[in-house]
Amino acid sequence: MKIPITPGQVYTFKLNSGEELIAKVSAEESSGWLEIEHPVSVAPGPQGMGLVPSLFTADPTERLQLNTSSVSLYALTDDPVKMKYIEATTGIKIPEKKIILG
Repeated sequence: MKIPITPGQVYTFKLNSGEELIAKVSAEESSGWLEIEHPVSVAPGPQGMGLVPSLFTADPTERLQLNTSSVSLYALTDDPVKMKYIEATTGIKIPEKKIILG
């Protein structure tokens, strides 16, 4: 059974090449292609894993097509990573959720 991908959500895609890609899905899959926005790759850095642009020579604000045959697995992106993705792609810093007791 195939798990549907919901437009508007941020997903982590593991590509057949081994690369891990994080992107917001902007449209449902159509004919083996998935429309995505602001793709970033997960890469190791001096401070641990980091997010780097997946495309350096294209406009990152354009909607892009991801060939679903190049994806080996996918899942909704974990919340802490999703918050960093949103900050990296929009500049908006989302505050951490904290419970106030008193």
